[in-house]
Amino acid sequence: MSGHLLQILGIFSLLSILSIGGGTAVLPEMREMTVVQEKWLTDTEFRDVYSIGQIAPGPNMLMVIVLGYKVSGYAGAAVAFAGFFLPCCLIAWGACRAWNHFEGSPWRLAVQRGLAPLVVGLMAAGMVAIARTAIVGVETTVLAVIVFAALYFGKKVNPALLIFGGGLCGWLFMR
Repeated sequence: MSGHLLQILGIFSLLSILSIGGGTAVLPEMREMTVVQEKWLTDTEFRDVYSIGQIAPGPNMLMVIVLGYKVSGYAGAAVAFAGFFLPCCLIAWGACRAWNHFEGSPWRLAVQRGLAPLVVGLMAAGMVAIARTAIVGVETTVLAVIVFAALYFGKKVNPALLIFGGGLCGWLFMR
């Protein structure tokens, strides 16, 4: 396995293990490792790959395939996919078996309650990391406020429509 493939495997396996609560929780660290440390992407490219992951059907963290492809082609895409999804799947499988074994135990509820704020905090950090790369001026700030208001105050707003509308606004007003 080439050096880049080993780096991809190491980085995405580590991120997989750290992704408590979902892939969004590791977005800040993923950006740090792929943009700042390894310089595989720019902030703009990272934001664009994340956006593609949000709009494409399936899990949004399939974006790791695009990141791996950018670094080492099809082999990099396969290694990034396996590195990101295999470790967390194995951990989830083992944890599920243990979780079911201790059903009714008082510590199980304590662990569940303790992890909830951790997961919310990690997801909020992921949101902030993406916002830092996406909100770069007055236009994008206004767009972010409109989308936030639509999601917070709107009744059952389809996020796909907001993504499409944001893309359309970017194409029309921010070329």
